[in-house]
Amino acid sequence: MASPQERHVIFRRYLDAVGLHGMAGAEAAGLHATEWYALSLISLDGALTSGELATRTGLTTGATTRLIDRLERAGYVRRAADPSDRRKVVVEPVPDALTRIDQVVAPGRRKIADVLARYTPEQLDLLFDYFTHAAPAYREATEEIRKHTRG
Repeated sequence: MASPQERHVIFRRYLDAVGLHGMAGAEAAGLHATEWYALSLISLDGALTSGELATRTGLTTGATTRLIDRLERAGYVRRAADPSDRRKVVVEPVPDALTRIDQVVAPGRRKIADVLARYTPEQLDLLFDYFTHAAPAYREATEEIRKHTRG
């Protein structure tokens, strides 16, 4: 059994590997890390307003507009009228373009599928319970960091 210090090191190495994989994926797709993250948000959540995207990425509205412009020029997203309020514009993914992203992340998905195949269904339930609770905890911690950095 790993000591608390060993667990800390193992976890840090895991987080570093996930971050490095994200940076490599962004580079392979011709995107910057923030663009990669924004595209992930849009592809997971569907259409978002630029304000929602600004809030979720932590960017200013001007920086978000430029980010959307770059993603649109690259063919990953398009602007469309918000169906519930025609005065608003939403940013939505271009489905065919996301196929390129799937190709970029395919090696990582295969490798992680191999890792997950080692676990029993009960262990997988535990892992995914962790993922379910850890993701919002990290988002909250990110907001705390941003608040202190900007404050």
